[in-house]
Amino acid sequence: MRISEIFLSIQGEGIETGLPTIFIRLSGCNLKCSWCDTKYSNSLKGKEMSINQILKKCEKFKIKRICITGGEPLVQKKECLELIRLLIKRKYEIIIETNGSIDIENIPKKTIISLDIKCPSSRMHDKMLYKNIKFIGKKDQVKFIIGNNEDYEFAKKQIRKYNLEKKTNVIFQPVYQNNFTKSLIRKILKDKLDVKFGLQVHKIVNIK
Repeated sequence: MRISEIFLSIQGEGIETGLPTIFIRLSGCNLKCSWCDTKYSNSLKGKEMSINQILKKCEKFKIKRICITGGEPLVQKKECLELIRLLIKRKYEIIIETNGSIDIENIPKKTIISLDIKCPSSRMHDKMLYKNIKFIGKKDQVKFIIGNNEDYEFAKKQIRKYNLEKKTNVIFQPVYQNNFTKSLIRKILKDKLDVKFGLQVHKIVNIK
């Protein structure tokens, strides 16, 4: 597998914010979001590692919570799913962060899925595979990265169209260092949306 990096930190966003987590960042991505903050992992230029080498490195951290991220981890789908199955056998709790453009049907059921739905400001919103929504449930999360009012209205339309508030955890997260943050909070409260407002805590405290 091509790996960008493996490191220990706190989870900075979503339903597991603040929890100590091992991050396995896979190399490669099939999208080019305008606000991407991990462009260094978007090519397949990462280090080649066997699954066994990855497992051994994770064991050294003595933590049983892992986030598989990217790039887009499902670009290396066959290897990624095999890694998840082996981690689950070793009693790890797994969350996978995926950009919403690749089929997630075969992700092992015990995995927590963090599914992005890209908004217009990403310039990738037409790449979404909406059939993925039927494969997520209460333990999972759908995340919208919101940069402006158009994004907000788009996200609101999607949660109502697919009844996401009843189906799963919905995260509204502002684009980092964007001046729409306070407006986003006000709009959520005004429209009485049952969503979680989230910030990228790891960036605020400047820790990887």
